Parts: sequence; structure tokens; C-alpha cells
Amino acid sequence: MKKMDNQQKIPQPRKNRVRQISEWLLLTILAVVVLVIILAAVAVYKVTQTSVGVDVDNKIELTPTQITAMEAIGEWEFLSISDEEMVDTVRRGFFSDDELVRIYYGTLRLGINMQKATPGWIEQQGDSIIVKLPPIELLDNDFIDEARTQSFFQSGSWSEKDLATLYKRAYYNMRNRCLSPENIQSAEDNAVTQFYKLLRTMGFQNVSVRVSPNEK
Repeated sequence: MKKMDNQQKIPQPRKNRVRQISEWLLLTILAVVVLVIILAAVAVYKVTQTSVGVDVDNKIELTPTQITAMEAIGEWEFLSISDEEMVDTVRRGFFSDDELVRIYYGTLRLGINMQKATPGWIEQQGDSIIVKLPPIELLDNDFIDEARTQSFFQSGSWSEKDLATLYKRAYYNMRNRCLSPENIQSAEDNAVTQFYKLLRTMGFQNVSVRVSPNEK
């Protein structure tokens, strides 16, 4: 058998090509994975760093239901005054005089009646609440406690008409004394303070309250 002068080239084994392709594919996959991780990290960073602005309207609106609820309060007492009145009368006689002295006790309640509030008594102007309350008045005209009324001194006999006359004197004396400008002003101050606190509790910040003057 003749020897060949020139040695033939032996081709590369197929498995070496497969290994090269596998290494290239692995590198490609790794590169894609790394890229995905980087993109995910960037996305998470942007989400955490981005602040979402939400405009919140803190303005509180006065509703008809709230107005109706305040009007439904009816009579609202702001000052209570306990008083007593001693009245007497003398009846002249031919031989002797008859005398009657009685002591009356009563409690006068000063306040406002929300049923007498005029239309538009409360209104909202921008972020402010403007309130105009009804005037201070005597809430209960039957303020004398007749069960506590007692005769301090009595001589002779007296009719129901005589007793009624003493009652009226005690009634008007107590009424005039207790419905003084000082007491009315004190009731007005209490009304302003309590309504101011009520509206602040409801969430209103700028509140203006005043009481209508009593023209009687």
C-alpha cells in the first residue's frame, strides 16, 4: 500500500460544533436574563420614587339636612335664673287692719327659639359660616312654682281674687328684675359660644355668630 505524501486533513468532530453552539446560546440567555432583571429593577425604582399627586378638596358644604337639624332643636336655654319675691298687702279695717305677706319662688329660663329663626339665618359664604340667631327671650312664661308659694304672714281672710293680685305683682316684679340687660347679654354670650363650638365640631373653621336684638 502506497504511503500518501500529503497527509489528508481530518475534519473537526461534530460534537465540538454542538458545544460551541450551546455556549453561545447560554451566553445569549444569560444576557437576556440580566437585561430583564435590570429593566425590572429600573421599573420598580421609578414606581417607588414617583409620587402620585391627589388633589383633596377639604371644603365642607353646609347641607339642608344640617340646617333642619339645628332648627329642630326648638327652644335652647342659655341662662337659668332662680329668684324669689316677697309681696304683701294690707286691708284697712274699722277696728283693725288685715295683712297678708306671701313668698313666691320661680326659675326664669332665658334662651332662643330656633323655630323663630328667619329664612337665611345661617348661610355659607366661601369657607365661612355666617349665623344670625333669633333674639333672646323668656322661654317659659309660667316660671313661678306655685307649689312652693307660702304665706309668710296672714291675718284675716283673703279671697282668691286677692291672692291672684299678689301673684301678678310677684310675677311682674320677678320678670322685670331677671330680664335685665346684664342677664340678656349673658344669655347672648352663651348662645354665641355654644353655637360657635357646635359648628366647629361639625368641621367648619371660620364661624361668625351673632344674636338678633330683642325689639320688645
